[in-house]
Amino acid sequence: MLGTARAPACSAQTRSGSPCGATPMRDQEFCFWHHPDHQSEAAEARRLGGLRRRRERTLEGAYDLHERFRSVDGILRFVEIAALDLLGLDASVPRSNAMFRGALVAAKLLELGDLAERIADLEAALAKRSTDAASPFDVERDAGDARSPFHVDPNEADPPPDPALN
Repeated sequence: MLGTARAPACSAQTRSGSPCGATPMRDQEFCFWHHPDHQSEAAEARRLGGLRRRRERTLEGAYDLHERFRSVDGILRFVEIAALDLLGLDASVPRSNAMFRGALVAAKLLELGDLAERIADLEAALAKRSTDAASPFDVERDAGDARSPFHVDPNEADPPPDPALN
């Protein structure tokens, strides 16, 4: 029976005492985070990661972006903020390019928002309809209704001629 190959794991233990489990550096027994030769770089990476998370929380609060990227209106708000920031910059070709790209994104979002609204209206209208409602195309024919000259009722059609009679 063939066994599955296990990926090598870091030999260090976490603070809780469990094995690290991260992939070790090439030809080493420790991962980047636990390797004794990379302690200062790992500490700097942790510091920068913490700064980034704090900065993200600050910006989310300042620009009111909590859960904003989950709706068309929220993304439009983000595009609005970016456009206002761009307008504050000196006129340049890169600024103009960015503004045009922002306008294209905003136009696409408006189109998607309109389509989403229309789909919601259609779904609401369909939900109101009863499933047993008759179709406007299901009408009973009156005896006096004129028939199409092209209509052939299979019950009234002449049978095909018998080839044996010829």
